[in-house]
Amino acid sequence: MAFLSPRLQERRVAVLLHGGIRGPRGKTGLAFLRYSKAAVVAAIDQDSAGESLRAITGIDRSLPIVATVAEAIALGADTVLIGIAPSGGALPPEWRSELQGALRSGLSLVNGLHQPLAQDPDWRSLLQPGQWIWDVRVEPTGLAIGSGLAQKLAVRRVLAVGTDMAIGKMSTSLELCRAADRQGYRAVFVGTGQAGLMIAGVGVPLDAVRVDFAAGAVEQAVLRAADRPCDLIVVEGQGSLLHPGSTATLPLMRGSQPTHLVLVHRAGQTHLRDLPHCPIPPLPEVVALYEAIARAGGTYPAASVAAIALNTAGLSEEVARAECDRVANETGRPCTDPVRYGAEAIMAAILG
Repeated sequence: MAFLSPRLQERRVAVLLHGGIRGPRGKTGLAFLRYSKAAVVAAIDQDSAGESLRAITGIDRSLPIVATVAEAIALGADTVLIGIAPSGGALPPEWRSELQGALRSGLSLVNGLHQPLAQDPDWRSLLQPGQWIWDVRVEPTGLAIGSGLAQKLAVRRVLAVGTDMAIGKMSTSLELCRAADRQGYRAVFVGTGQAGLMIAGVGVPLDAVRVDFAAGAVEQAVLRAADRPCDLIVVEGQGSLLHPGSTATLPLMRGSQPTHLVLVHRAGQTHLRDLPHCPIPPLPEVVALYEAIARAGGTYPAASVAAIALNTAGLSEEVARAECDRVANETGRPCTDPVRYGAEAIMAAILG
């Protein structure tokens, strides 16, 4: 299983994370640091400069945290990756200046923001031959509406679904690919968000696709993935059927035509984050909901929830294991925290 984006092979990457190592908006960059096999020379975070990335985050990488892009360039960086989502989605003036300075110094740029930069004259004019800006969130060309063709594929197709947004669907998917690799199975990860695409280089930026073409875009990505020799295709989940602001889960289900689902839940969470008036139903009811929607009354083949991936971040070891056991008993499905314990139990349920 290869996690490298083709654009990031042979690159020396610095991840821009100002305030994001400890703050709430660094999900993209921290995921890249945890899962990408690209050569990362530094994390850039003025709030945590000089500290240990491993000690702060638990990510098993030994690299310096520096305060500026200039320091990362001195360490040999040739590419800077925007790993943080600024408030409002727009680059603060000081970041704009810092990143444009990086381009003037010869670096290339990976941009996962909704604000495209590659065609902006102010940014494009700074590029020299051999430099590039990769706007990750750009709608692909040649899209069509979904047709349900992925159900004809012989390969297993696994989709992570959730009880809420931002609870670990991408991490679960990548940990499942790692478990498959350790067991000698060939897994292809299909990224559907900016971090997943930066890590894998395969997939579709779903939140940049017009809704009419969303299922078709997923379908195309899955069909392309199936062209590779593989034992399973793992599709990165987005959103939740329970969330009133989410439109991503249904096109993912229709486009990928999953054979297996993995339900991701945060231990102890009883309502949607920031929406206390939206309760999370008992997990057996959520399992039944996802299985019913996947099958659509028989229009599509049945897809079972093979296992529960439980996010136990912040819990003690004893409490985490007890919660996994409790949820397994409640749902009748294997349950583990794949980031904490690995995804072998989930892999076994899918193969079984």
